[in-house]
Amino acid sequence: MGVLSRFKDIMSANINALLDKAEDPSKMIDQYLRNLESDLGKVKAETAAVMAEETRCKRVLSECMEEIEKMQKYAEKAVLAGNDADARQFLTKKGQLAEKQAGLQQAYDLAADNAAKMKQMHDKLVNDISQLNAKRDAIKAKMAVAKTQEKMNKMGASIDGAAATLSAFDRMEAKANKMLDEANAMAELNKGADSDIDSLTRKYEETPSSGVEDELAALKAKMGL
Repeated sequence: MGVLSRFKDIMSANINALLDKAEDPSKMIDQYLRNLESDLGKVKAETAAVMAEETRCKRVLSECMEEIEKMQKYAEKAVLAGNDADARQFLTKKGQLAEKQAGLQQAYDLAADNAAKMKQMHDKLVNDISQLNAKRDAIKAKMAVAKTQEKMNKMGASIDGAAATLSAFDRMEAKANKMLDEANAMAELNKGADSDIDSLTRKYEETPSSGVEDELAALKAKMGL
């Protein structure tokens, strides 16, 4: 039946289109569920129509069977009344209704089979939606954990990069300290050499006072020096 093939096409198109564009599973399942809910409305309407057709075929078949039974009873009454001609007419009508019944039975059997298939597909769709709804929260929870882990991984990489930068700064600081120490040592050495020269220069530049020199000469003469 056309509706059954259309239903299969809809379901196939939904999942194939979503799988082709799937990037975020949580978003994909939300979209898939929305599509299924939309399809469920269509399937409900189609199922109701098929079940209504089954009911109509069953009613028409039952009415035909009741007419056949009625013609049988009228034929029996006509025979009891001695009216064979009337009995023949009733039996002829019964035969016509019997032929009609065969076609109605086939129509009802087909309608009943279609209704059963549609009902089965409807129930399966409802069950699938229920299961997907149950799984959606679990999928979203896993996606949230995965995204958090991804952020942590990126933060860890940034921290490692910062640590490497700090290590480089430490090496640069050590090099600067070494250069400063060497400069200070050189300055100290230069300062010491200049100080010795300055002291020695001052030693020979100083002029002793005349009183001291006279007293020193007198002391040497006294001592016979």
